[in-house]
Amino acid sequence: MLLWLGGCATVDFDYPKEPSTYVADTSDTYLAGLVDDLVAAHPGQSAFYMQSDGVEALATRVLLALRAERTIDVQYYLIKNDPIGYVFIESLLNAADRGVRVRVLLDDVFTKDYDAGLAVLDDHPDIEIRIFNPVARGGSRFWNGLTDFSRVNRRMHNKTFTVDNRFTIVGGRNIASEYFAANDETNFGDLDVLAYGPIVDDVSRMFDSYWNDELAVSIDALIEPPEDPEMVMAQLRATIIESREALSDTRYAEVLTAAVFEMVSVQPEEFDWAPYELAFDAPEKGAGVELDAEDSILTPMRDAVATAEESLLILSPYFVPRKAGLEFFRKLRERGIEVRVVTNSLASNNHAIVHSGYAPVRKKLLDMGVKLYEVRPDALPTGVERAGGAGTEANLHLKVFIVDRRLFFLGSFNFDPRSAYINTELGVIIDSPKLAGWGVDEIDAVLAKRTYELRLNDQYQLRWYTREDGEWVKYEKEPETTAWLRFKVGLMRMLPIKGQL
Repeated sequence: MLLWLGGCATVDFDYPKEPSTYVADTSDTYLAGLVDDLVAAHPGQSAFYMQSDGVEALATRVLLALRAERTIDVQYYLIKNDPIGYVFIESLLNAADRGVRVRVLLDDVFTKDYDAGLAVLDDHPDIEIRIFNPVARGGSRFWNGLTDFSRVNRRMHNKTFTVDNRFTIVGGRNIASEYFAANDETNFGDLDVLAYGPIVDDVSRMFDSYWNDELAVSIDALIEPPEDPEMVMAQLRATIIESREALSDTRYAEVLTAAVFEMVSVQPEEFDWAPYELAFDAPEKGAGVELDAEDSILTPMRDAVATAEESLLILSPYFVPRKAGLEFFRKLRERGIEVRVVTNSLASNNHAIVHSGYAPVRKKLLDMGVKLYEVRPDALPTGVERAGGAGTEANLHLKVFIVDRRLFFLGSFNFDPRSAYINTELGVIIDSPKLAGWGVDEIDAVLAKRTYELRLNDQYQLRWYTREDGEWVKYEKEPETTAWLRFKVGLMRMLPIKGQL
């Protein structure tokens, strides 16, 4: 016990840091020249361009970073040190080398093993790295997190990318190969929206509230700076170049280059102008503060769903409704609202323990008339096939709900207790029949061949239906799973942890 306690450390939340804010007036930049006249012609609205193709989504980030002249603000749950992570970091580094101010706010849950790289990036005169709600370094990181679990359990799940305060990207993607159709084993189906207009100021103000919050800690407060930062930076740049060269001869590099040119040619009329609401949790949620209604993402989300007159379509990789959630769906059904939910099957879920929280409520939901669809592991996300990953498995990761083919929400929010009550989340509610109709039509077109539809038979048993080779096929057990996996999930169902899922 003494050795264990001796390995614990604390985070210095009082470590000095300079507050900073977004640069509002960037009217002299190239990106402002593209959009400012259009924004003036659409008061009270913003322009939105949906990106379901993973390759296109990466190309957009690379292109925006290339066009950046003044500022880049980055907020993510994770950035991996894999080939796509290096593409992303190189784009930020190149921008900083040109004198662009780069602020990176990163959650701490996946930063293990690359503190030194973050520290040397922070040493760049035009890059600043802050870690949100960090685990203490020194001693065992695992035990430090465990001894401060009530705080460390709360994570920043927000995802935004904003350039020159003129364009922003909001959605569900983190920065890693699997989010951009580049993973050799599993790729995530996801969705971002590229936007400009007043929403960019809203995102920038939200970013500043997190950036200047007490929980946003300078990387210098967590680890000692490298003894020879120039050498470490040279090593990092060499690693980035090596990764880029390894990627350059692949099919992925070819389609990524093509996607960059495709994004250059996107025309203004391909964006949809619409009223919107940026919905997000105040950063204090990360400290365990119970938020007032106006500071919680739940309030605008509930208000949007309350307007439903005909239908609600939900897509969420992790779907764990508890008693209040079941009652919520029951009331919608009593009003005659059609409710459809698309989530991961056990075979496509990358967190089997979350499936253990969802599985027990399936029959209750079906009983009340909610329609359930589970994504097949072979349902390739958009962009994977053209990038050469046709043999990989699929995982649903996008977080969307659509009300009456009119309101379209997308962001980081999963329909589970963790998103509702533990992590900080962000999304945008767009009042656009065009985009909402597009979303419903896209889902309807692939439900039969990319999901399993769940039904109850006369013996009150679950059955899974899907189309294979043009024919309907019925499964009597969780499709494409082993007995061992089903047994493990059955054991997990007994654990008293559903509020953490």
